[in-house]
Amino acid sequence: MLSHSVAQRNPDLLILEFGLTAIAAAAAYAWPQIGAGWFASVERLFSRLAPRKMLSVLVVGLSVLALRVAILPLIPIPVPFVTDDFSFLLAADTFLHGRLTNPTPAMWKHFETIHVTMKPTYTTMYFPGQALLLAAGRLFLGNPWFGVLLVSALMCAALCWMLQAWLPAKWALLGGLIAVLRLGVFSYWTNSYHAAGSLTALAGALVLGSLPRLKKTAGMRYGILLALGAAILALTRAYEGLLLCLPVAFDLGRWALRGAHRPPAAVLMRRAVLPVLILVAAGSWLAYYDYRAFGKATTLPYTIDRATYAIAPYYVWQQARPEPAYRHEALRKFYELEMINYRKIHSWTGFLPETLKKVGFALLFYAGFALSIPLIMVRRALMDKRIRFLVLVALVMAAGMVIEIYLLPHYLAPFTVVFYAIGLQAMRHLRLWKPDGKPVGLALVRMSVTVCVVMAALGAFCVPLHIAPRQWNITWFGPVDFGLERAQVEASLDQLRGGQLAIVRYGPGHDPAGEEWVYNSADIDNSKVVWARDMDPEDNLELIHYYANRKVWLVEPDANSVKVLPYPAPGQAPAAAH
Repeated sequence: MLSHSVAQRNPDLLILEFGLTAIAAAAAYAWPQIGAGWFASVERLFSRLAPRKMLSVLVVGLSVLALRVAILPLIPIPVPFVTDDFSFLLAADTFLHGRLTNPTPAMWKHFETIHVTMKPTYTTMYFPGQALLLAAGRLFLGNPWFGVLLVSALMCAALCWMLQAWLPAKWALLGGLIAVLRLGVFSYWTNSYHAAGSLTALAGALVLGSLPRLKKTAGMRYGILLALGAAILALTRAYEGLLLCLPVAFDLGRWALRGAHRPPAAVLMRRAVLPVLILVAAGSWLAYYDYRAFGKATTLPYTIDRATYAIAPYYVWQQARPEPAYRHEALRKFYELEMINYRKIHSWTGFLPETLKKVGFALLFYAGFALSIPLIMVRRALMDKRIRFLVLVALVMAAGMVIEIYLLPHYLAPFTVVFYAIGLQAMRHLRLWKPDGKPVGLALVRMSVTVCVVMAALGAFCVPLHIAPRQWNITWFGPVDFGLERAQVEASLDQLRGGQLAIVRYGPGHDPAGEEWVYNSADIDNSKVVWARDMDPEDNLELIHYYANRKVWLVEPDANSVKVLPYPAPGQAPAAAH
């Protein structure tokens, strides 16, 4: 297992991508004919496959499955490690128990943890869409991660399908295959349990891929696909989904009133019945879920958890809340960390630089350095009539996101297809650029795609090549050591006879954001291993008496090597574990 200190001495994937991109750009300028014959052969293959649109979509989707399964020996099924992973897995386990939520545990004060509500019920703080996906993966495929992988494949396939409605077929195929390399196989959207990036990107592709087809044919199937996409957004990332669906609804309304290819009003109303029923059903189910989980149909996810624990708000105009009386130092540290970003952006001097930082962060994830080359033509792309509506969607997204304090790439996932359409249109313009009559633009496009392929190979073999995939949250995710220690301790305790109680005691330098250990399944009392927070001796004694039939352990994750010791009797020091 690589230690963090060793990883930091190894070359980094992001640095390698920057160097390869610089070399590729220089080569394209100096030798614009480099590899012209080979590239032309590959492009002829593209030209033969791309017109067969459904086959192209199928090839893109199957490529994700084939590549990711092929590299499982190098990049195994991921271990949950961040707070959100465990929160979504809790909800998935709850659904598999046939419940929407769980009663508050008797010893809930020992189980309080990040992004999990304890009252009025014990459940995730998040929208339920991603947890439903994880539950389906575990139920039908034996492991929740296989659900994530399957949806990542569907996402890339849907992205290709969406692009076919907006761009020439060969560029749609290219966009789909780039998504395979940068999102479908190596990104944290596929290699974690929490992001819902693939699921919401799939939903965005269904919405924006159905829109032009619906306006052209008025086919009911496109209305159903659009409604399914909107329903998924409502169950995963409602705010960002609203930002996407508002311009779509406006455009559909305008078309329904006076658009071309519009059927008679009676026919249009009949064809709208099933899509509307899908949206009503999704909204009604979410309201019922909120009622069962949070006490009211109008109390959305996030609300109670943030009101109970958080200090910093989500939007720039909101004021910070008074600090609550935390029972655990780890929770206090976590929510105080959020205040750092809030203080930076919640000021006139900090708003602009922090906003630009968010833009750069998003560019690193969606384009990286390799795909930033074509963005030199982004002005021309933004002026194109072909994608004018998508540019409008991007502007609505930007207006909605600039008022948020925080930004992670999966927040923008519903707009993935918008970014790809704009980027590919910029590529089309760059391909025609011929300074001094030389095909420099063509070479730049070819080389930028080549760097994406090379980076995928480096990402797959990063461990044997001793490359550090430290930038998992920006571009890549690889076999790093996050979460392995907790998983190993849990596996060891799980092999012991009888129930086990692990009381976790953190050191003073503990990082609660990425090294939280106290997470439990839906049915805590019947779990083989119960994780609990260390509190004062009286509270711990109450916990131990409640779980009197369990072997009790003291777990210290922040020691030089994780310590798992038999919990001492009152007045005794911990004994060394054997």
